[in-house]
Amino acid sequence: MEEKRTSEGKVVHIGLPNLEPEKLIEIGELAQETIIGHVFDSLTKSEVKDVEVTTRINLEGTLDLEIEVYLEVPIFVRVDVEGLMDEALKMAYQAVEQRLREIADEGKDKT
Repeated sequence: MEEKRTSEGKVVHIGLPNLEPEKLIEIGELAQETIIGHVFDSLTKSEVKDVEVTTRINLEGTLDLEIEVYLEVPIFVRVDVEGLMDEALKMAYQAVEQRLREIADEGKDKT
């Protein structure tokens, strides 16, 4: 049985150094939850054979967030996997950007 697969990755340079480890974990989890939520808003559990979301955060001068998504669905499932993943990634990056703005605003309030 042939299966559809996709893997997407993107690097976004945000420029917010000095984030606490807890905030970095929160950002990674937010991206993962957003993507998985979108997948299961679009597909039922029986239509998803496998889904994996990996986030990597690098803090070398700027904050770099890389998200990789792997989605496997049976061939009989009629879905644009690439389009679905593009939407999910876009939503995740928007959610992360919004949260980073909130974190930046919280930092301004403390000064």
